[in-house]
Amino acid sequence: MSDIAIRCEGLSKRYRIGERESYKALRDVIADAAASPFRRLRSALHNGSATSNGSHSVLTRHSSLRTNDSPLITHHSSLGAPTRNSKLETQNSFWALDNVAFEVRRGEVVGIIGRNGAGKSTLLKILSRITKPTKGHAEVHGRVGSLLEVGTGFHPELTGRENIYLNAAILGMRKGEVERKFDEIVAFAEVERFIDTPVKRYSSGMYVRLAFAVAAHLDPEILIIDEVLAVGDASFQKKCLGKIGEVARGGRTVLFVSHNMGAVRMLCDEGVWLDEGKVACKDSIHACTQKYESSNSSMGSKTWQAASVDTSKDLVIKRVEVDVQRKATLTLNVQVDLVSRRPHKPAFVAFDILDPSGTAIMQALPQLKGFIDSSHEQHHLEVTINLPPVVPSQYSLSVWVGSHNTETLDEVKGCVSFEITESPTPGRTFPHHPGHGFIVPEATVNYRTA
Repeated sequence: MSDIAIRCEGLSKRYRIGERESYKALRDVIADAAASPFRRLRSALHNGSATSNGSHSVLTRHSSLRTNDSPLITHHSSLGAPTRNSKLETQNSFWALDNVAFEVRRGEVVGIIGRNGAGKSTLLKILSRITKPTKGHAEVHGRVGSLLEVGTGFHPELTGRENIYLNAAILGMRKGEVERKFDEIVAFAEVERFIDTPVKRYSSGMYVRLAFAVAAHLDPEILIIDEVLAVGDASFQKKCLGKIGEVARGGRTVLFVSHNMGAVRMLCDEGVWLDEGKVACKDSIHACTQKYESSNSSMGSKTWQAASVDTSKDLVIKRVEVDVQRKATLTLNVQVDLVSRRPHKPAFVAFDILDPSGTAIMQALPQLKGFIDSSHEQHHLEVTINLPPVVPSQYSLSVWVGSHNTETLDEVKGCVSFEITESPTPGRTFPHHPGHGFIVPEATVNYRTA
């Protein structure tokens, strides 16, 4: 048996802007099969006539789909003699995927990352046999379970119980298999009380819990998940991550798409970064996410300015600027401009340092000589934050201002960004990277032989 679970070679997908892709129902397939002999006869007569007239056109397309214990999806396309103006073709179409090539070995957990519109969902739809590529070749070996959109295949008028059987059948589960796992699916989704209620009355959270529960209990050889963590509360997201981790530890192959870089790093071993339909990086998940986040550094800024002063707030953050300096220690020099709109309680400021995924990894609470009061309208703060040793990466800063009883007067999250490029331990060769955390504390050891 081959060690390759997924192989993509020259995979490309073109969409025509303003046109809908046609999908065939079962009745269309039967009608096409019945009419096929007549079409072939008509085509043969037409080609014979065209040849006798000394003219011909070329249009070849081959696709095949084989389904067995090791399903193989292949698609090749070559188009000639275009029937429309090439300039118009370019204006009315775009390539969601462009010559994508990579391999995934059995048992690997691969994170697919990239900005919105990079082609991630299109790639997963091709691998899940929902749509065909325009060009290229894709192979998927093994039973596939996909969760690409919340509640795909659910019928709103059916109950949760009925939809479990319906959705499980769509995903390839047998009735006996569903019955054995039914209680486990319902318990995971936490919808026992509403299992016989039509799902149209479910909240979005209940809907996604039930959809994920069915897909996760399919026990596929390959599990494909697209942004399932975008919906649901924190406890459900934690449960999803636990289930995905359980599937991965079971030796099955997982493709995981998410914008949550923390979750991607925690779950995945390898990464594929898609940028404008092309593979920008295929590497370890930590190398891949670091390159992706560094590419987004230009999106941030070391200076943030409020577009307008919010007149509904008593005290407003107007401007934030940050500068990184390395002298004896690594420091952030932060300048903050505030505006008092009306009398307010004495206030102070706090700063959160965020990692590339937007998670706060430390907080600074500078001591002011005097609290910020409303006796003046304009306030200017110059703050020096001494950072502990941190690994090279892209970081951002949130600014909070509030009163003694922790009442928030104003807050801006991740408003300015900065990059650390130097190693926290100069001269040492040990590779510090975000996979082991972002802060490198001092540590000593006493050693003696036993």
